[in-house]
Amino acid sequence: MRFSLQSLLVGACAALSLAATAQTAQTPWIVKQQWVSAHESFLASDALQGRKSATRDETIAAVYVASQFESFGIKPAPGMNNSYLQTAVIPRPRLEGTGRLNVGGKAESAGLTLLISSGKPASGKLSVASSDDPKDLGKEELVLVKGTAPIRGWYAAAARQGVQLLIIRDSEANRKTYAQMGSQPRLMGEPTAGGKPGPTLLVVPEALFDQLAAKPGLELSFEPPAVVQDKLITTNVIGHLQGTDPKAGTILFSAHLDHLGMQADGVTIMHGANDNASGVTAVLEVARALAAGEKPRRSILFVCFGAEEIGLLGADYFAKNPPIPLTDIIANLEFEMIGAQDPKLPAKTLMMTGFERSDFGETMKARGFSITADPYPEHKFFQRSDNYQLALAGIVAHTVSGWATTPTYHKADDNIAHLDLPFMTAVIQSLIEPARWLANTDYVPAWKPGGRPTR
Repeated sequence: MRFSLQSLLVGACAALSLAATAQTAQTPWIVKQQWVSAHESFLASDALQGRKSATRDETIAAVYVASQFESFGIKPAPGMNNSYLQTAVIPRPRLEGTGRLNVGGKAESAGLTLLISSGKPASGKLSVASSDDPKDLGKEELVLVKGTAPIRGWYAAAARQGVQLLIIRDSEANRKTYAQMGSQPRLMGEPTAGGKPGPTLLVVPEALFDQLAAKPGLELSFEPPAVVQDKLITTNVIGHLQGTDPKAGTILFSAHLDHLGMQADGVTIMHGANDNASGVTAVLEVARALAAGEKPRRSILFVCFGAEEIGLLGADYFAKNPPIPLTDIIANLEFEMIGAQDPKLPAKTLMMTGFERSDFGETMKARGFSITADPYPEHKFFQRSDNYQLALAGIVAHTVSGWATTPTYHKADDNIAHLDLPFMTAVIQSLIEPARWLANTDYVPAWKPGGRPTR
């Protein structure tokens, strides 16, 4: 028997809407696991083929979320022409290829893997890092590192110290990192110390690495691949619950819609059940709960961003084209990968990135939201999710996650079978009453000294 995508959407929405109506009068509100499961069953299904960024599948996910908002009684935001969908046409430069490393007059390209580049050439004398500590990177512009510290640490040190080319050895871990990036080199414009272009991060085969490591002082040059211009169309979905006091401010609950989609083999689907259908599910269930009760004092925006996986593009577009003034938004809470419990955290508890930067987390925790500080500060998760685009605009904005370093991250087994649905349900439930309080109180979250990011 065949069912059209439209009929599946309508059926799913109707079932969920009827279930919500039956509970409207209940106090306190109870988040039901079957609602959580229903969202995941559609968003992380084969039908959506992994919701790849800026694709039709991402748009279908956005339409699903919009239909849910409408069934809850949540309206389009002001300035959206009575539509829940915000379409963003985004010019996006990208690198095509891996480039060439010129060693002693010979151009090497075979086996090279370019992870990150500014798109600018680099040349000079090669130095070899003196230890496994990224702090000992040295001051030369071309540096080979033998150490086993995480790539992120080496790259951050290179940016601080003005390094132009960072060379690392091919390894299984580095190949895994490249796969997690979608097997596509990342074009980065972040300047180094002194305003120079950001570092190029190049992985070379073992034989070439050993050859270079034995020749400090060797003259090298790197020619980057071509930079080509793409035009992406991504979709944000925005719902608005009007408050009773126009001067009380607006709360923003958000998540990102997209994932990695169908892989190049045409068979493997990266379903993204945890990353980030779980976050979208949280936005939907918080929206359902808050729309079912009395009108809140504050207005609430519920937003699911597109194209997060390729550079926080949907959130960036939203921040530059907000449906309401950004100055009206008093706080943003982003949901990212809440589908599994981190063994480092207390049971049924989420971590909040940048917890120490503001008073938002500690205040919501005191009200019953099951959150604690991020136990992985070295990963800089605060800067790596959609909340960061809002934080740069001055809004107190944080992300909450269940297990940010889960083994299924950006893998084919990030599917419904690997979700902890009771955990998801419990942590969403823990937010409902604190969210109601936040929507009706005078409290305004504030950055702590030095907590607001500047770039």
